[in-house]
Amino acid sequence: MKSNKTILLGIESSCDETAAAVVADEREILSNVVLSQIDIHRLYGGVVPEIASRNHVEAVDKVVKTALAQADVSLRELDAIAVTYGAGLVGALLVGVSYAKGLAQATGKPLVAVNHIEGHICANYLTYPDLQPPYTCLLTSGGHTAIVNVLDYNNYDVVCSTVDDAVGEAFDKVARVLGLPYPGGPQIDKLAEQGNAVYPFHSVVTVNGNFSYSGLKTAVINLLHNAEQKGETLSKADVAASFTKAAIDGLIERLSEELRRNGAHTVAVAGGVGANTYLRARLREFESRGLRVCLPKLSLCGDNAAMIASRGYRKYLNGEFADLTLNACPTLKLRGQKPHC
Repeated sequence: MKSNKTILLGIESSCDETAAAVVADEREILSNVVLSQIDIHRLYGGVVPEIASRNHVEAVDKVVKTALAQADVSLRELDAIAVTYGAGLVGALLVGVSYAKGLAQATGKPLVAVNHIEGHICANYLTYPDLQPPYTCLLTSGGHTAIVNVLDYNNYDVVCSTVDDAVGEAFDKVARVLGLPYPGGPQIDKLAEQGNAVYPFHSVVTVNGNFSYSGLKTAVINLLHNAEQKGETLSKADVAASFTKAAIDGLIERLSEELRRNGAHTVAVAGGVGANTYLRARLREFESRGLRVCLPKLSLCGDNAAMIASRGYRKYLNGEFADLTLNACPTLKLRGQKPHC
């Protein structure tokens, strides 16, 4: 029997995870299924877009049916179907979008197009059901790095972002240089805990307050290359720890500056790098300043469909529905994003 709650099915296929979830009233996870392709792409040292798309095609129907079964919810009981339409890999996105459009047409349910970046922010609502805007969010993912003031559920002020690599992308590239397997972020996290930050890499904050990770990445490569030419063997753990400190400290310093400026009382993190041990420890330091710190559950930091269903809730309430002309938008930005710095 249909409950009084608003129930959304979320579908996520922006990169190499095929995911589906059922969420009630924005903040209650009824199911959250994620089928990862890590073992496949590890053979190539990173995500191969064509392979990712083909695997999404094979998996999406099974994942959706599993999510519905685990939630004990029928298609008839759904209020809407939310799907990621950007940002991400175009082929991978098209699989999820096409499946969601077909499902919406077959069931007559409203289709809600969700911005993947906004979904990451909404992972905080699933961990902290009482969280409400306004607050400041540090966005740290494989494709995006930014400080965002969440003004309300549908409006964002992007304070600063990266001018080149995202922080998650930098972690993966440095991991590859160190000979670590894909995905690199978790591997560097583990290795860094065994080392010491003995190499003074420069800050990732640019003169205009944005972030730049290409220089840090190059500094790590040059350090390793110079040592190799001299016949020296460096501690990979120390390199990982030094890189992590430089990559994260810049984010924290810039975030601290913004929090002093805007007077926010709550700070949250979003995206895959939000699972990094050192980053979470540095963020906890803001609690000593009387700020509330929101750190999503580790399972919700990476790509998942629960965050997509959560974001879809407010769009559903506002009647923001997509039609069957919906297409993938691989370069999608945050709603209302504009140059700030």
